[in-house]
Amino acid sequence: MQILVIGATGYAGRRVSAALSRAGHTVLGLARDTSAPAARALTVDEVTPVEGDFTKPDTWRDHLDGTDAVVHLLLDMSDPVGGDQRLFAELLAAQERDGRHRHLVFTTGISSYGRTGLPLMDENTPGNPESPIGFRFALEKELAASGLAHTVVRPGFMYGGPASTSMTGQWFAAAVAGSPVFYGDTAKRWSWVHVDDLADAYVRILDNPAAVDGETFVIADDQRLTALDTQRSAVRAAGHTGEIALASAEAGGMMQLAADQDELVTSAKAHRLLGWTPRHTSFTDAPTRHYRAWKAAQPAARASS
Repeated sequence: MQILVIGATGYAGRRVSAALSRAGHTVLGLARDTSAPAARALTVDEVTPVEGDFTKPDTWRDHLDGTDAVVHLLLDMSDPVGGDQRLFAELLAAQERDGRHRHLVFTTGISSYGRTGLPLMDENTPGNPESPIGFRFALEKELAASGLAHTVVRPGFMYGGPASTSMTGQWFAAAVAGSPVFYGDTAKRWSWVHVDDLADAYVRILDNPAAVDGETFVIADDQRLTALDTQRSAVRAAGHTGEIALASAEAGGMMQLAADQDELVTSAKAHRLLGWTPRHTSFTDAPTRHYRAWKAAQPAARASS
């Protein structure tokens, strides 16, 4: 298949693009500037960078020609609802033009659930509309009503590799700076997933997209540590031996506030329908290895190599 990946130069986007390419697909990676280092790096993974700004559909509309599937991995913070609604509209318009039913793999996340009070959540758990990012569940419903061929992926908290937008990357950076802070409820627990295990789920979905049309999958491993214990293992791996300061979730911004509760999920459906099983058991199994990967990805480390 030919697949257009939106958000291909991002943290998850590059790993997903590379995995799809290794699986034998022709992968186009949307990038604002194809001459930028992040876009050029896609070529190393045998992904073709194509120029376009997601906020301006006229700059990427033509890339839908000949495309069989679209993987959406970008959260446009400037207009998170309108941007995704425009994507749905563009896919519908392209379908009307050429009759091609492109399969959209739409990415949200487990923090969209918000505070549910449930010990374990799955694909059928209704989200709390008061969640700061609960609008993503509303977008899932709009997509389902649109008639577009689609699959929804709700990843757990990602880790591994460069960790550029991972909570673990933020923890490493704060530890190196000597000022690690934990935001919110110290007892909360989160489900996690290694970014390469997540990429494997996208490959499995696009192996036979018709079989999972209209389905939603939660993708996460089974670790059940508190977020604070996970952060402790991260900051120790980064060499910080002091205390971790505590602050309110509000002090950490919208994403910290959105995640200030237990977010434990089961991926039993993905195991059953996709045959997906995480190969990485837990972040805390190898925090030093994950720290080294993050450190090597930092600009100063790359410049000195």
